[in-house]
Amino acid sequence: MLGENHALFIEFPEMQNKIQQLKMADENFKAMSDRYHKLDHRIRGLEGNSVPTEDSHFFQLKLERAQLKDKIYSILTN
Repeated sequence: MLGENHALFIEFPEMQNKIQQLKMADENFKAMSDRYHKLDHRIRGLEGNSVPTEDSHFFQLKLERAQLKDKIYSILTN
């Protein structure tokens, strides 16, 4: 769905406390989380405002967000 919010707290509602703890205790996790948030915000902005962008650029943004989400999930579940 276009413009859907993929914030970590929405994607992993059962892990909200762990996400918050890791953001405070682990600089690497915080950096990944911040980057994920910025990518998600940018993607939603492009989708919601129908901003013209090349398909390859849009695909790269979504791919990076998905890869970060996988890394974050891996950290959260270990």
